[in-house]
Amino acid sequence: MPYYRQVGQLPHKRHTAFRQPDGSLYAEELMGVEGFSADSALLYHRGLPTAIVDAVAVTDERGTLNPNHPLKPRHFKTQDLKFSDGADAVTGRRRLFGNADVSIGFAAATEPSPLYRNAAGDELLYVQGGTATLETIYGALEVGDGDYVVIPTSCTYRVLPHGEVKLLILEARGHIGPPKRYLSAKGQFLEHSPYCERDVRGPSEPLVADGTDVDVLVRHRAGLTRYTYATHPFDVVGWDGCLYPWAFNIADFEPITGRVHQPPPVHQTFEGPNFVVCSFVPRKVDYHPESVPVPYNHANVDSDELMFYVRGNYEARKGSGISIGSLSLHPSGFTHGPQPGAAEASIGARFFDETAVMVDTFAPLELGEAADATEDPGYAWTWSGRGPA
Repeated sequence: MPYYRQVGQLPHKRHTAFRQPDGSLYAEELMGVEGFSADSALLYHRGLPTAIVDAVAVTDERGTLNPNHPLKPRHFKTQDLKFSDGADAVTGRRRLFGNADVSIGFAAATEPSPLYRNAAGDELLYVQGGTATLETIYGALEVGDGDYVVIPTSCTYRVLPHGEVKLLILEARGHIGPPKRYLSAKGQFLEHSPYCERDVRGPSEPLVADGTDVDVLVRHRAGLTRYTYATHPFDVVGWDGCLYPWAFNIADFEPITGRVHQPPPVHQTFEGPNFVVCSFVPRKVDYHPESVPVPYNHANVDSDELMFYVRGNYEARKGSGISIGSLSLHPSGFTHGPQPGAAEASIGARFFDETAVMVDTFAPLELGEAADATEDPGYAWTWSGRGPA
C-alpha cells in the first residue's frame, strides 16, 4: 500500500530488543517484497513465526484450464454457479478463468474459511454481495458490498462471513496495487488519481488469538501445503510499514468523464503482473451535443477483456442477455462493441447508472470448470441476430 501505517505496540527503534511482560523477546519479522528492496512491514510476534510441527502436501482440486477455442466472445453467469452447503471463501472457490499471470474464481461463502496464506502472489477480492470479517495477522477488516480487498503475498488470513458473502477473487503471480501513474515518486496519490488515501481502510488494531498446533493452508508455486504451527499465527502485538491488507469501496472511485467518450484507461483502479483492473461506476456521461456515450467498436489487440456486471444497467450490453452477476469475455482477436441499436439509443443520455469490474489481461484467458458450467452458448451471435446454420 502506498502509505505508512502503524498499529499496536512497537519499540522506539527497529531491530532492537522489544520485550514481553515476562521478559522474553517478542519475535520480530520483516515481511518484504522484491527482495526487501520495495514495500515492507515489521511485525512483532508473541511466538516464533518459524515454529512448525508438521507439513503435509494437499491435493489442488481446481481442475484444468482449456483455451478459448474456437475463439469467441463469451458470456457466463455466476448467478447460476452451484456451491456445496457450508462452502467457505478459500476451499469453496470455483475457478472461472486463468493464465500464467492470474487465476480468477468465484465463491459464495457461508462458513468460516480455514487459515490460509497465498505465497505465490497477492490476492484481490471484490465483494459482490454480503458482508464478512477478514481476519489477518495484521488485524481485522470489516468488508461488504462493493469493497475491493487487497491481500499481500504471504499474509495469513481467514474470511468469516456474516450470512452469505459473494466474492470475485483474483490470485496474481505477483503484486497488485494502484497504477504507478497515480502515485508520486514518494508514493502519495496525485491529484488526478480517481481515489486517494482517505478512501483506503487498513487494520486499526492488533488481532491476537491463543492456540497450539494450528493448521494453515499455504498456496505456493508447486501447489498446496498444510502447515501445523506450534502456536496461533494471530499473535502480532504491533506492526508498522507500507505492506498490509487494505480495502477500498468501488463507490469511492471518482469517474473521469469528458465531452466525448473516454477510453478504458480512465477507469483503471489497480495494476498487476500483466493485467489491469478497472471500475465502471455511475457517472454523468459525455456532454458534447452530438456525443455517442456508449463505447465505440474497439479491438484491444493486446488484451482479453473480462467484464463483471455487479449493479445497475449496462447500456452497451442491452439485449445481449447480460444481467447482474454476468461475466462477458471479449478476447483479443475479436472486435467488440455495443449491441445493435445501443449507440443510437444512447445519444442524448446524461447519466449512466451502471457498476462493473473489468479485468484486462495481456495473455489469453483460458476457461476453468466454473466457466464451462455457466456459459450462455448464444452470446457470440447477439450482434448478428443469428448463429451457425
